[in-house]
Amino acid sequence: MKSVLLTVLLLATGAVAANANDSRYTDLKPKSCQTISQAEDESGSVSLKCKGLDGYPVYVKEGDLRQSAFFGPIDDLYVERAFESFGTFNHAGEKVEWRVDAGGKPVAAILRYVIEHADPKTGAPSKSSQGQILVVSKVAQKDNGQGCVAGYVDALANPDANDLARQIGDTVVPDFRCGSDEPTWHGKKGERADEPMRYLPQ
Repeated sequence: MKSVLLTVLLLATGAVAANANDSRYTDLKPKSCQTISQAEDESGSVSLKCKGLDGYPVYVKEGDLRQSAFFGPIDDLYVERAFESFGTFNHAGEKVEWRVDAGGKPVAAILRYVIEHADPKTGAPSKSSQGQILVVSKVAQKDNGQGCVAGYVDALANPDANDLARQIGDTVVPDFRCGSDEPTWHGKKGERADEPMRYLPQ
């Protein structure tokens, strides 16, 4: 009887493991991306299309020293007008963590943002004043074309920040509705976090 129960437990555990999401990683280096559009004025605004994971591109925008990223085959309207970032000057990291389901489909993406807070002593950005935020996004799919930010984790205030971001990608992202639901902070939010700024076209 014990052996039967043990077999059932092992099979159940194996089924859960088989259905669990996994992480894969890609580099995000703007210099190797394709330029979609670029402002001719002094704003320095630029829109890029970058290589992502298995045909899922990454769209990166920069304007007024703030960056925004969207993942997957987003609608043209999102490519042209959507922007999700932070109020303080910032830049995204060069590594994307993708959460991939059991069928191999990327469903969420995690990207670290560096927030360039000013040093209170000098008034200029400094490494000692920087914030770091893990931004968890829903990856757009071909049948809907909508991807967006679904949650935030303060990477400096939470020692388990990476695990927490993965949990958001696995549990919050699947049912998150871009344009209707509001992304929230998960875990502790420290002093070096920042307030998001978001615009998604309807």
